[in-house]
Amino acid sequence: MMMNKDATDKQGPDIVLIGAGIMSATLGMMLKELQPDLKIEVLERLDVAAAESSDAWNNAGTGHSAFCELNYTPEKPDGSIDISKAIKIAESFEVSKQFWAYLIKNNIIELPTSFIKNLPHISFVWGNDNVNFLRKRYEAMVKCHLFDDMVYSENHDELQDWIPLVMKGRDSKEPVAATRMDLGTDVNFGALTQSMFSHLQEESGVKMHFGHEVRKLRQMENGRWRIKVKDLQTGDKRDIYARYVFIGAGGGALPLLEKSDIPEGKGYGGFPVSGQWLRCVNREVIEQHEAKVYGKAAVGSPPMSVPHLDTRYINGKRELLFGPYAGFSTKFLKKGSFMDLPKSIKPTNLRPMLSAGMKNMALTKYLIDQVRQSPLERVEALKDYFPDAKPEDWKLEVAGQRVQIIKNDPDKGGVLEFGTEVVSGANCTLAALLGASPGASTAVSIMLGLLERCFMHRINTEEWQEKLKEMIPSYGQSLADDPALLDRVRSYTSEVLGLVPAVEKK
Repeated sequence: MMMNKDATDKQGPDIVLIGAGIMSATLGMMLKELQPDLKIEVLERLDVAAAESSDAWNNAGTGHSAFCELNYTPEKPDGSIDISKAIKIAESFEVSKQFWAYLIKNNIIELPTSFIKNLPHISFVWGNDNVNFLRKRYEAMVKCHLFDDMVYSENHDELQDWIPLVMKGRDSKEPVAATRMDLGTDVNFGALTQSMFSHLQEESGVKMHFGHEVRKLRQMENGRWRIKVKDLQTGDKRDIYARYVFIGAGGGALPLLEKSDIPEGKGYGGFPVSGQWLRCVNREVIEQHEAKVYGKAAVGSPPMSVPHLDTRYINGKRELLFGPYAGFSTKFLKKGSFMDLPKSIKPTNLRPMLSAGMKNMALTKYLIDQVRQSPLERVEALKDYFPDAKPEDWKLEVAGQRVQIIKNDPDKGGVLEFGTEVVSGANCTLAALLGASPGASTAVSIMLGLLERCFMHRINTEEWQEKLKEMIPSYGQSLADDPALLDRVRSYTSEVLGLVPAVEKK
């Protein structure tokens, strides 16, 4: 029997979350904690949660806190170091840890050791110019209390203790330097995402639909969104009606934003970049390295190319990866279609995309060179960080897809962006997250911004304010401006998450 439109509207969810990744999981958890009676439906085209960018094997960075990522601290023309982005990211990561601690403390998700572990974050460089850069970076960063546990060394013997694989076989006369933050962590965002969705599935008013693909999005006259969905297993199609829609579908967000037809989404384009890793398959080598060691990107290469020798904890096992090596694919998702890029080109974004392409020929050349690399050339790049690396100990693995934002600019035509951005309609009933790094690590701050923008009528109520401060004790205050508050927050999250504060590890 067919229901009339009004009856269907009344039975529809309050919120539809498209994509079962870390962003949708975070928003869903926050909303259900803030207002338990909300009805939420999650639509995911794959058969499991966190199978794309949130998966540990696909995620290029786990635990971005700006301790060691040199691309977040560029050198200005006058030679000084700009640490403003690093401060913002470090503060955002502290906000994320507070929300995770709330979930642990209230027995909402499983034990913290399954997704977060202490792991030193180390920046490592060689050559006089790079050593001078790292020294200036260190001097600038330790002036901010977010980084005052950072230590610096140019001593070969000390660095041998920190990173034996990196130093073994290296010329003792070569100028080298490193910074170290013991407060660093490794985060398995795949495990975290699945834990949050496991809890959400048990909550009343929450429905999860795997193997469901969104085909169309349209806002109706009454303000609700009609979402046409196809069950990929049965082929059945149906309509879902919702008050709010969040598109957290990673690389798939741009095509869905275009389908929504909101004016604010016009003019955006996407540039897909695939990633690859060298994965160590020798357990003896893996056990000799326990740190995230980030270097400096080669001159002329994009920010996404920052190399790192990276310890990970995945499915209970310690792993070692090196990369990323970039590649090019027209897919917007690892399990997407080669037609994703061609289909995303519209009259409204053609000019920005062409303009951005013309201005980023160096990126195109870089991607071509990366794709053409031989296995031996990849190992040679690895040897900059692990001089004694042997080809037989490493296996090439394909990581996830990233889609970098191309924005329309009235003056420049098109600008390629390397961050994340939330795009929402004028009435704030639909929002989409575009872009990539630092992504997952700053998910809680990004979702707080979305709540403040799209739920203005509720976020300032006494109930929501009280709950937000329970979930995130520093909410409404600046950790970057208040050293005492940061100390309290770090002590609290370290205790609840089972992390050892840096001062105790020294």
